[in-house]
Formats: sequence, C-alpha cells, structure tokens
Amino acid sequence: MATHAAPTAGRRSPRRTVTRLDKHLPVDFRLNRVYRVGAGLMGLVLLAFGILGLINEIGFFSTGGATVAGLNTNGALSVLSICVGLLLFIGMVIGGNFASTLNMILGIAFILSGFINLALLGTAYNFLAFHLQNVLFSFVVGLMLMVFGMYGRVTGGLPHDNPYWRTRHPEEAAQEMLVNRKATTPPMPVVRRK
Repeated sequence: MATHAAPTAGRRSPRRTVTRLDKHLPVDFRLNRVYRVGAGLMGLVLLAFGILGLINEIGFFSTGGATVAGLNTNGALSVLSICVGLLLFIGMVIGGNFASTLNMILGIAFILSGFINLALLGTAYNFLAFHLQNVLFSFVVGLMLMVFGMYGRVTGGLPHDNPYWRTRHPEEAAQEMLVNRKATTPPMPVVRRK
C-alpha cells in the first residue's frame, strides 16, 4: 500500500530555482574583461579578413580560388565576416554576460559552419568558396570564442566567490556568507564595573 500525501491547498510545493546567468553578474566583475577581450580580438580578426577580401574586389559568389591571408574567400564570405566581426565588437562594447553569451553562441555557430562547409567541399553548393584551411580556421575561431565565452562560467571547480557558483548553490552560499560574517565580526568588548 503506497502512502502518498495529497497536496493541500494552503501548502506550496517547493519551486525549482532557475538560474538566470544574465542578471546576477556585476558589471565590474573581473570576468567581464575576459569576455570583452575575447569578443574584441576575434571581432578584429574577422573584420580585417572581411575588409581585405572586399578590397581585392572578388566576385560575390566567386569560387575561383582568391585568397586573403592564406584563406580562400569571395565577396559573400567577406561581407559575412565583416557582419560577424561588427557583432562581436558590439558584444565587446556591451560586455558582461551579453558578451559571454554572444561568444558562446558564435563559437558554436563557427564550429557548425566548419562541419557544414567540410561536407560541402568540392560540391556545387560551396557558395562561400571554403577550402580545408577555411574549415580549420572556422574550427579554431569557434573554439577560441567558446573558451572566451565560457571562461569562469562553465566548470566544475568554480571558486565560491564566483557569482555563477553562488547562483547555482544558493543554500551553501548563504551558509558561507553567514560563517564569513561571524568570522569577520569582532567580539563585543567586555565592560567591567568597578
């Protein structure tokens, strides 16, 4: 015989806490610099590649084998690189969790792009004129963006002063805060009467 207690109308069931990673990170937190630098560096690389591709006046969907900095390119790939580079610069300016999330999303997009374009090599559907070196570049940029975006945010060993750890472990963080407050509060002086 199962003994299940029926929920009562006045009692609330415990709600599951949802971690919102975009609200609790302070603007001046030290990880913000990592997110901004990552977005800025990768944005600069992509912007330079795209501008150099447009300066060479390559056809928009040309697959003739024009190269810029050792990578094949065409007009479409150059414009796409400029757009993504500008998006990363916007992430750098905004900073914080926006830059971190943008780095992670674009990193995943670059890795997927590498796999998709690897499958399209040598076919008529290779509109962006990718070659193997472009695929490898896409993988490297994707991994770099993901590292910059996930830094200090996704790991099993976050320090306990990290806001991501505190959000994921609210009970333990409250206990540690209480212990730290007691440890830093000086004892009350003893007043003796004469």
